[in-house]
Amino acid sequence: MGDRLRVMSANLRDGRADPEAFATLVETLEPDVVAVQEMGIEQAEVLRRIIPFGTFELAPDQTGIGIALRHAGTVWRLPLPYRDGYVAQLHLAGAANGDDPVEIVNVHIVAPHLPPIWRMPGRRSGQLRGLEQYLDAAPHRRRAVVGDLNATPLWPVYRRLAARLTDAAVEAARRNGSRPRGTWGPWPGAPRLLRIDHVLVSGLAVHDVRVVPIEGSDHDALVVDLSAGSVESARSETAR
Repeated sequence: MGDRLRVMSANLRDGRADPEAFATLVETLEPDVVAVQEMGIEQAEVLRRIIPFGTFELAPDQTGIGIALRHAGTVWRLPLPYRDGYVAQLHLAGAANGDDPVEIVNVHIVAPHLPPIWRMPGRRSGQLRGLEQYLDAAPHRRRAVVGDLNATPLWPVYRRLAARLTDAAVEAARRNGSRPRGTWGPWPGAPRLLRIDHVLVSGLAVHDVRVVPIEGSDHDALVVDLSAGSVESARSETAR
């Protein structure tokens, strides 16, 4: 693996995103890591065809989740209340310490509107607390937390994670003099009204962030280019 890492996060709309179109998107963008939420069997099959490593947990509802890796790495389940996450660990050239791994943490926080609605705040809080405990156990590790957080920047889930990590989309937009783009709309092809999919990083430099449509999904994909280093080092590189 080189000194750059391209990560894609994609919510596949409970298995209803077009699998072949998604495969074409992955082949075109050539990510090193694909973190998926709401994955179905057909998307898993096409993704395994083009990216050989990783682990998927398939389910007939919105709990299908996993991580695909272009190069060999270690993937394990992250136990969380209600809905687990997944973690991939890999080594990135250019790190000051060659033995210092990079983690990609894929999470899907339960949506606040699912029935029974009165249970959702507790389930969301439980997932968030479990994730915070995992992050705080190794706060200086190089990592990116990616996925569908079902939370805009106004929501507590986002704010609490952003207090620990840097929002890659905000960082890239700040350098470009723009604003982060929305990632979710009420149906496939609809205007993206809310920014609820995120990439939050620590110990990694953010070089580029793109929001890319996924055919058949109500979410757009986030594609982020990262490297070993700090946010400040990427800012300096851009300023040259």
